[in-house]
Amino acid sequence: MLWTIIGILVVLWLLGFIFKIAGGVIHILLIAAVVVFVFKLIANRSS
Repeated sequence: MLWTIIGILVVLWLLGFIFKIAGGVIHILLIAAVVVFVFKLIANRSS
């Protein structure tokens, strides 16, 4: 599920670069997805 969300955000982020549409919002969402991904990696290694 998390990989699907990250994949969709990356595609939207690239489309934002190409078409200059909602770039700021997509950057924020992409950063949030990366933070959640890193947090899950760290949590999985701890347990």
